[in-house]
Amino acid sequence: MPAKPISQRNVVLLKIAVWIALFIPLAYLGYGIATNNLGANPLSEIEHFTGEWTLRLLMATLAITPARRITGWNWLIRFRRLVGLFAFFYASCHFFAYLWFDQNFVWASILPDLLKRRFILVGFSAWLLLLPLAATSTLGWIRRLGGKRWNLLHRLTYLCAVLAIIHFYWGQKADHKDPMIFACILAALFAVRAYYAWQKNKRGTKKIPTAV
Repeated sequence: MPAKPISQRNVVLLKIAVWIALFIPLAYLGYGIATNNLGANPLSEIEHFTGEWTLRLLMATLAITPARRITGWNWLIRFRRLVGLFAFFYASCHFFAYLWFDQNFVWASILPDLLKRRFILVGFSAWLLLLPLAATSTLGWIRRLGGKRWNLLHRLTYLCAVLAIIHFYWGQKADHKDPMIFACILAALFAVRAYYAWQKNKRGTKKIPTAV
């Protein structure tokens, strides 16, 4: 049975709730900075916090389409772009924290550091891939590219997530529990996507007439 459509009023209320929810981590971080309550190494905590929220929101972005297919709640797709843009926002905060705290905006030292520390290079690559996705997130770009090409481009989100998890894993000196949890979530999302692709291909094959 298809899910009942949601009213426009409820969509607006949900969007307001999602906006508030997506700003809560930033407010929490701001409060921690203002009250000097970020632990013994606040600069490292800021980098870790923004990086982890980037990964959480990337996972949430990738989970929206499977959740829509499973539940039949087609209105969920309206939130994918918003959550994705916030993932880019937190990724940019993470990158900015690196430029400020690690490099003090000394641009001459950034390239050698990228080449020296592989986890920085992988993380920077993930951020670069997010740039065109954020830039083409508007309705205007969807019309310019066409739905098929736009969807193809935005599949790069999966690659961004893979690179971000590798960046997280390599950046951890000892405890790899959190990056492995993200890796398992991403693997599950890949599996769901592969299942629906297989089902679609199976239906398409059945429609092909056989020769007599």
